[in-house]
This record gives sequence, C-alpha cells and structure tokens, in this order.
Amino acid sequence: MQLLQELSLKNGPLCVGLDTDPSYIPENIVSTYQSAPAAVLAYNKAIIDRVVADKSACCFKVQIAYYEAMGLEGMKVYAETLKYIRSQAGGGLLAISDIKRGDIGATSDAYAKAHFTGDFETDIITINPYMGFDTLQPFTKYSSPETGGKGAFVLLCTSNPGMTDIEHQKLAGSAGSGEGGLLLERVGDEIERIGNQWRDECPAYADQTCGIFGAVVGATQEADARYLRDKYADTFFLIPGYGAQGGAARIAATLLDKAGGAVNSSRGILCAWKKDEKLAGAREGGTLTMNDIADSAARASLFSKEDLLAAKASL
Repeated sequence: MQLLQELSLKNGPLCVGLDTDPSYIPENIVSTYQSAPAAVLAYNKAIIDRVVADKSACCFKVQIAYYEAMGLEGMKVYAETLKYIRSQAGGGLLAISDIKRGDIGATSDAYAKAHFTGDFETDIITINPYMGFDTLQPFTKYSSPETGGKGAFVLLCTSNPGMTDIEHQKLAGSAGSGEGGLLLERVGDEIERIGNQWRDECPAYADQTCGIFGAVVGATQEADARYLRDKYADTFFLIPGYGAQGGAARIAATLLDKAGGAVNSSRGILCAWKKDEKLAGAREGGTLTMNDIADSAARASLFSKEDLLAAKASL
C-alpha cells in the first residue's frame, strides 16, 4: 500500500479500471479476433501499454466478474491481464484485483493463496468485511516483505446507492460507552487498528505513512467525504464512482487529501471512443481499429488525471 501511495503522488491519482466487457469493443474489431475474450485481452494490453508510456495513472483495477462471465477463456484473460500489468515493472504500476472476498478463516486462507500467489497473483485485492473482522486476518499473512508485501482495500463506504442499507446503519450504544456510531465506522476503526499494529510489530513498516489495508470510499457520497477523510487521515483510499457513475472530481479531491488515494475510472476510459469527436467518421463508417479505441482510452486517461489534479489543487 505504501508503494501505491507513493505512485499516486508521482504519477497522479488515477486508477484505470480494466472492467472490460466485450460489448465495450466495437463489433467490427471483435470480429477480427478468434474470440471475444481474445479481443478483450488485446484491448487491455493496448491500454496498459499507453498508460504506462504516458504515466497517466498509478495503477490498474481488474474486476474479476467481467472475466468470470466469459467462462474459462475469460479467466485465462484475467490471469494474462494481471501478468501483463505486473510485467511492466519498469512502468512502476500496480495491479488491484477487485474480487471483494471475505469468508471464514479457512476459506479466506484459500482466497488469499489464490490471489496472492499462482496463476491469479496480484498486488492488492479488495475485501468485504461484513462476515466479521476475523475474515481479514488470513490476508495479512502475505503483507510482510518476506511473504510478498501484498495489500488490500476493505469496503468502507461504497459508491452504490444501496450502501445506506448496511454501511450507514447506526449502532446502539449507551452514553459514555464509546460505542454507537455508524456501522462503517467500526470497519474504518478496525482498518486503522490493523495498520497501527503492523507498524508496532513489523520493523519494516515502522516508518510507513499508511497501513497495509486501505479503504474503499466512493466518490458519490459528498456528505461523507470530508468527515471520512478527516476521521481516517492515515488510511489510503480506493475511490470508485468517479466518471460514469456520476462521482464529481471535487468529491474525489476531498478524499485525496491527507493520506491520499487512487481514483478509479473504468467505463469512462474503456468506452471513451463512443464519444470521441476525433473518431466520429470512423464510428459512422464502421472502420474503427484497435489502435483508434486504445488511443481514445489513453486520451481519456490523461484528461481524467488532469481533471483530478486540478480539482485537488483547487481545494
């Protein structure tokens, strides 16, 4: 997580989401490949190459569901996409696997092994903590430098409207007990506790400026943004919701304060070609190429980076 924090300051806070559905690629391009998954892999690689060259982002987020939906070949594309991101070490970018796992100890052990080693190895994953905090512990086994230095983002305040159904529920507490508050605050407090514990117990982390776990905080809840950023000042955020989900740059900028964060944009980049004025003729003529849509994605990445940096500078 420390490396991602440093990269967000160096390259800017944009996280490019490779939640690549085959429908995001023009049919005339998909038809030139052996299969839709093969076209997805080619598109992912083309975007990765351009983003690394432009230094327009600090990381990539790969949502596993889109690849599971393509079956066995899709999971091979998922593995190859992660491998390709991680092979670009010279570009200094990290891979976040959006898997939202969280289960009883033995099962979480298996999830951690599956996504921190082997065919699906990644740098950082997302975790759902709502089965209890014991479900987080197995993932910490891979957090030390000796075991891979892996990290995780824990769901805290997500970007979907239904987050209020659970995350915003108020807990009962008697006066002066220190209890009560919102359910999401219990999660945020645990994330910080684990980070502090690792700083105390692991010498390699003593001087780090953020914990081994970060928090997922959406850019769609403006009322929460300043409060959560101030309350969890030392926690690095993964910030979904910017762009196609309606999250404004000003909300993301608030969340980028203090420990900072990475702001994800997926469809706004993957589908940029659909609104790109430079490609109007090719769209109408059905002559778009893979280079065309990848170049459009690259332009959208650079625009998003500058948009976020400008919003942050205006705070």
